[in-house]
Amino acid sequence: MNAVAELGCCLCHHIHGPHEPGPVELHHLRTGGWGKGDYLTVMPFCVEHHRGNTGIHGLGTKGFEKHYGITQQELLDWTLARVNT
Repeated sequence: MNAVAELGCCLCHHIHGPHEPGPVELHHLRTGGWGKGDYLTVMPFCVEHHRGNTGIHGLGTKGFEKHYGITQQELLDWTLARVNT
């Protein structure tokens, strides 16, 4: 989980490109259930992109993906590719 947090916000990286990582909150991808998984289901978001008005919890899953043009699975794939290298 620490290695994931050290990446910085995955959405900020998608929007702005590589940058100095800042503080993040870890978001679990839930696929059909409420249980939280391990590090294989978690991605880093800055506070705004996690629970702010323009974040995953503020816009909702469908609104978030429509607004930013990227899915949670794509952001998770980006995260895992960097943690597993």
